[in-house]
Amino acid sequence: GGTTKIGKETRKGTGTEIRVKIEARNVTENMVGTETGTGIQSAAKQRQDPEQLLREAEQQAEANEVQLLDERSLRKMLNAFEKKAKENLELRMKYADEPMKFIDNEVDLMSLIRGIAQVAADPNTLYPLLIDSPAVTTLAGLLSHDNTDIAMEVMDLLQELTDADEEEDNEEVAGMLVDALTDANALELLVERLSKLNESVDEEANAVNHALAVLEHTLELRPNMAEPLLERTKLLKWLLQRIRVRASDSNKQYVSEVLSILMQGHEANQKRLNEANGIDTLLVCLAGFKNRDPADAEEQEFMENLFDTLCSCLLLPANRAAFVECEGVELMHLLLKGKKSSRYGAIKTMDFATTRSPSACDRLVEAGALAQLFAIFMGRSKIKNSKGDKTDRDVAKEVEERCVSIISNLFQVGSSGDCVGLSHVLCINMFTQAHGGPIAWVYSSGVCGAAA
Repeated sequence: GGTTKIGKETRKGTGTEIRVKIEARNVTENMVGTETGTGIQSAAKQRQDPEQLLREAEQQAEANEVQLLDERSLRKMLNAFEKKAKENLELRMKYADEPMKFIDNEVDLMSLIRGIAQVAADPNTLYPLLIDSPAVTTLAGLLSHDNTDIAMEVMDLLQELTDADEEEDNEEVAGMLVDALTDANALELLVERLSKLNESVDEEANAVNHALAVLEHTLELRPNMAEPLLERTKLLKWLLQRIRVRASDSNKQYVSEVLSILMQGHEANQKRLNEANGIDTLLVCLAGFKNRDPADAEEQEFMENLFDTLCSCLLLPANRAAFVECEGVELMHLLLKGKKSSRYGAIKTMDFATTRSPSACDRLVEAGALAQLFAIFMGRSKIKNSKGDKTDRDVAKEVEERCVSIISNLFQVGSSGDCVGLSHVLCINMFTQAHGGPIAWVYSSGVCGAAA
């Protein structure tokens, strides 16, 4: 139907009505007893000793604590869930234009979905029961439910159940659950739902985060799913569109992380990214860091994920050619000149781009990047760890190795064929202009030997 407005949010019909009904129930329960002195009792409670109030709150929490599921109670819950889901389908078909007829059913259905999350308390015992039941297929189907709230409840449940914990040794059963979800086409339905969520609404933004978590957990438990996932769905298109959104937020960073995972070691995905004009998209996103540093640690990680994704894709010759065509070499040169935190990613990308790529080497020389490269190489220009980097990596050593590799690439390309190339000549000139110990170190490291 239409839309219902509550405050600043606009929610699709039935989901809003369910939330309103739940809130109305809570208000009604809180109002019961007002005429019999509840207000007076509440005022008296406020005058009680704080420690006494704390003890009462703890006792109430213990009384309300949900009893952990065992195998018998789980079977009972799953049967109730199946029955409620089937009933919901029938009610929606019968009363398609009368949502009030199935609101109570959907409130109960969401409650049962939340209840299934308790299997995470004892995964090695309870996951097999869940996997062997029809509930996995039913949950997958609910991802495409007309009520967005129900689909979001399923996303929340799946991100919790697929989160394997090494300490609890539940990776095996979590992997089995991922296999069952894959067989039920849950990943395809998840991606389809993901593209329909409106992140300007807080609940739906959270659901996007949960969906990304499910994808990340799936790729961690079953790395071989990376290529089928992009083959069967429109996930890559959505990921590339999402990273181009200007505003920085946690979901944008998470998208860049999932994209990076999908590209690492998966040649078919690297090829798909290039075919989807993804090289240009990555460069456009990185261009935003020419004149500024990331605003916070979250945006810093976003930028680093983009560089990692780009470097993974540059392993393919066709992608290196696309990188050159999209003026990627020129952008990396500008990032080096900018002296911002993007410099390390730029030098790393140049290393990948110039490997066995004469066109990239020529562009690097033509852009005048040798001056920045040798300044870094000779130690006159420093590249430091990014702010907030708590790793023990030796960035200075890594940068030195990247510079050596790039210079080696230039010599190898420049010395191929019957004549000495421009990059070869200019590199030799840069060395002859240098003074002192660095030249001896370069020759001893074998860089110039690459040209022999």
